[in-house]
Amino acid sequence: MEINFKGKNALVTGAGRGIGRDVAKALSLAGAKVYAMSKTEESLLTLSKEDPKINTILSDVTDWENTWSHIEKISPIHLLVNNAGVAKLQRFLEIDKPSIQFQFDVNFNAVVNVSQAVVHYMLQHNLTEGCSIVNVSSQAALVAIPDHSIYSASKAALDALTRCMALELGPKNIRVNSVNPTIVMTDMGKVNWSRDNPLSEKMRQDIPLQRFADVSEIVNAILYLLSDKASIINGISLPLDGGFTIR
Repeated sequence: MEINFKGKNALVTGAGRGIGRDVAKALSLAGAKVYAMSKTEESLLTLSKEDPKINTILSDVTDWENTWSHIEKISPIHLLVNNAGVAKLQRFLEIDKPSIQFQFDVNFNAVVNVSQAVVHYMLQHNLTEGCSIVNVSSQAALVAIPDHSIYSASKAALDALTRCMALELGPKNIRVNSVNPTIVMTDMGKVNWSRDNPLSEKMRQDIPLQRFADVSEIVNAILYLLSDKASIINGISLPLDGGFTIR
């Protein structure tokens, strides 16, 4: 199934590495004019070398005013991937206020701000067709995982936000969905979940497919939801977890 984004402008947050980086490159390959946002300059420089067609934006999504200013300059945006995310794993009794604030600032609050800015200019430019938003959530939003209390809560909040956005923006022909990946074999995932990690094998055994996800599998799902091939899909949280959450 060929997906073509020619004539579309796309914004990807957290595009310096991991899923976001590969999404940005895949969107560019599919013909979109891509804006890749990250707070890490070095990552953006290497991304530009890999694909000079990608436009890079150095910005921290938690800086609301600066982020909005950048979005104003590049609008209109037809496709948005809210990928920027952080995790600080703590046992429940060890959770502190700064870790709550940090994770919600990136995983939830920033999504509200970025999405509001993008949609504001979508409507200002009278975009009514082919507009789509995908929020990158987690399987941790759907099931309980030890040491993930605040991360899980922030991603569950993101899924709830996705549904409410879909409800309110659907009549404006703007679709909003989220994807909920399991552990993904990004560079960081390979380090943190190598077979030397005693938790790694247990997690694999809890996944019916007995493996973690490749980055390409997450990217393909995101591109599908962004595309007109998924034109009737709105307001879902799609597990990309090999069956982990069906137990």
